[in-house]
Amino acid sequence: MIYSRSSEYAIRAFVHLAQVPEGKYAMVKQIAAEEEIPSHFLAKILQQLARKGLLRSSKGPTGGFSLRVPADEIRLVDIVEALDGLQEYQKCASGLAECSDDMPCALHDSWKALRSRIMDYLGRNTIADLAKTLEQKRRLLDKQRRTKRAAPKKSN
Repeated sequence: MIYSRSSEYAIRAFVHLAQVPEGKYAMVKQIAAEEEIPSHFLAKILQQLARKGLLRSSKGPTGGFSLRVPADEIRLVDIVEALDGLQEYQKCASGLAECSDDMPCALHDSWKALRSRIMDYLGRNTIADLAKTLEQKRRLLDKQRRTKRAAPKKSN
C-alpha cells in the first residue's frame, strides 16, 4: 500500500460519492456497507475531509456527504495530503536523518525514482478516473457473467 488505510477508505468513499447525483447526499452507513468499510472509522475520515473543504456534509434524514467539487478536479494526492500529509514521501527510505543526492543512503536512488512515480500517479489520477475505470470493470464483469449463464451446458 502506498498510503494509509484512512486514505484508502477515503478514496473508495470518494469514488462512491462520484456516482451520487449532483445535489444528493450519501449516508455514511450506506457508503460503509457498500464499500465494506467500518462506518465509525469512515465517519471520522469524511468529517475530517469536510473540514478540509473536499466534501459537503448535511445533517438530517436526507443528509450525508457529497463532493464539494467535481470528481475530475479531485486528485488522489489531494486526499492523501489532506489525511496523511506528504512528508512520508520526502523521508529517507532507510530511515536516516540525513539523506540527499550528495549524501545518499543505499536505497536513495531507487526510492527517489519510485517516489517520483508514486507522486506522479497520485497527482495525475482523479476520482473521476477511478470511478470511470470501476464502472467499465463492473460492466465487463456483468457481461462475462451473463455470457456464462447463457452458454449451453456441455454433456458428457
